[in-house]
Amino acid sequence: APIQKSRSSLDPSPAKIVLLVDNSLTIRADVEKLEQAAREFAYEIYEGDKLLIVGYDEQAEIVSDSTDDAKSIEKSLKLFRKKGQPFLFDAIRAVVEEALRPLPNQKRIIVVISDGLDRGSKATFEQTLAELQAENITVYAVQAVDRTRGAIRRDVPKPKVVIDKLAEGTGGQIFSIDEPSVAAKGICDELRKNRYVLSYVPSSAPFGQARALLVVGNDGITVRAKSMQ
Repeated sequence: APIQKSRSSLDPSPAKIVLLVDNSLTIRADVEKLEQAAREFAYEIYEGDKLLIVGYDEQAEIVSDSTDDAKSIEKSLKLFRKKGQPFLFDAIRAVVEEALRPLPNQKRIIVVISDGLDRGSKATFEQTLAELQAENITVYAVQAVDRTRGAIRRDVPKPKVVIDKLAEGTGGQIFSIDEPSVAAKGICDELRKNRYVLSYVPSSAPFGQARALLVVGNDGITVRAKSMQ
């Protein structure tokens, strides 16, 4: 349907950011590298932002409760350890259910620090992505090296594909774990300085019906949003 009215506006509102950190035994990153990746966010978040850090293996556990106190966050990172298997999809769904769903009117972000491997979740990848999209939660990734080197069962999505689709499907971006300061600054700056809300009134389409929009930026501007559900 043609658009009757449209408006875009900068959204400088604070964000609730969850760092979801893979603490499984076989991730190809040592504890110090995981700590560094998380620590960078503690010092990059903007005033009003809150940072919750959750580590996961078979269970998702709070490492640092929601706060903006960088020193407190840094002290809590010593709780990282490596054991067990990565139940990534179950961890994402637990974070959505327990930490983010109760805040429907807030900017809600998950930063996954992982290679994207899931080994044992009850939830499927498709269920997990659909829930994130339905809740309008954006996922960014600080990506570790793929521990499987592509060797994984056919019925399980490859770790790289998981990371790619989580970011693309929710409007996020992917950064390398080898450049944690670039990742933290890029994500925090984008959330506060480069995030817009687009509103419009269609001229002839039933209320509540899904619509596809083509949004085109001027030269030099890259437009990114979540992909279709």
